[in-house]
Amino acid sequence: MPTPTIPAGNLFMNATLYTGNSTTNTITNGVAGQSFQPDFVWIKSRSNAQNNDLFDVNRGAGYALFSNLSNIEANNTANFTSFNSNGFSLASNGGDTNFSGYTYVGWQWKAGGAAVTNTAGTISSQVSSNPTSGFSIVTYTGNATGGATVGHGCQVNSIATAPSMIILKSRTVGTNWYVYHSNLTSALYQIYLNLTSGEDNSVTTAFNSVAPGTTTFTLPGTGFGSNNSGATYVAYCFAPVAGYSAFGSYTGNNAADGPFVFLGFRPRFIMIKRTNSGTTGNWNITDTAINPYNNTTGALRPNTDDSESTVGTVYVQPLSNGFKITNNNTDTNGSSTYIYMAFAENPFKYANAR
Repeated sequence: MPTPTIPAGNLFMNATLYTGNSTTNTITNGVAGQSFQPDFVWIKSRSNAQNNDLFDVNRGAGYALFSNLSNIEANNTANFTSFNSNGFSLASNGGDTNFSGYTYVGWQWKAGGAAVTNTAGTISSQVSSNPTSGFSIVTYTGNATGGATVGHGCQVNSIATAPSMIILKSRTVGTNWYVYHSNLTSALYQIYLNLTSGEDNSVTTAFNSVAPGTTTFTLPGTGFGSNNSGATYVAYCFAPVAGYSAFGSYTGNNAADGPFVFLGFRPRFIMIKRTNSGTTGNWNITDTAINPYNNTTGALRPNTDDSESTVGTVYVQPLSNGFKITNNNTDTNGSSTYIYMAFAENPFKYANAR
């Protein structure tokens, strides 16, 4: 097998479990030499109904957005206090991220540290981009001009690369979370991270119904949630890297013996969504921190505040080279089409059975 450019996924993405204490709490994502400073941290309580809280280096430590809500950005600096060289720190406010006795998972991605100005588009943006792992964080201010472009800075092995998935949210206007995915029916469609609805082409998409290019993505005029004049936005952009990340789709068979999806790596993190127009289904996330073995798995939902026990089992089994669906739960295996994003624990070349 070819040697992957990223030999271990935990150098760029990890899922870390911890227990809240309602006081100073420092969360580490690995030991020396196997850790990283996260630039994007997504925290969800496993044990209790609490919001999904998303933090990133562009917006600053403590400024939270909530993937299950359309709310504007909240100042949570009394709780989330810093991005550290090997994780992140929380303080005593509790909130959605550090309530005493609650269990949590922190999904973390490494971008490029402090953001720099990107002038590739007609709208200047601030971008934190990792030149290896195909991930960038983009912030910009809308100008209400249809066809405006924003530089995304996404790179794979230092080569400018079009994202296969973009998750975009207004920081200052209450809007849905808009998702572009290359395996929706076409660029005329979008889907919403905070909703159960399928793909939508009833309006011009937040990306102007244009697939992103290697250096920019495109915006519509005002009124479509991604380019209101003076409003500020954040976009998380992901491009695939062989052996580390994958963004694709599969067709469910509505049977207990569901499809196998080849990724080329043992996944650390898998997020799945049913996409057919006119259907509904929750987003579901499973990871191998919560579920370390090849068994039926629990999940969490980006679009709700549900705990693991409320979500129950969704039967997504991580394997050494992909994942297998083992139930006809309609959220993951009805007679429908599904999109996914996945990140590696180990590339297939180095993955062991569990």
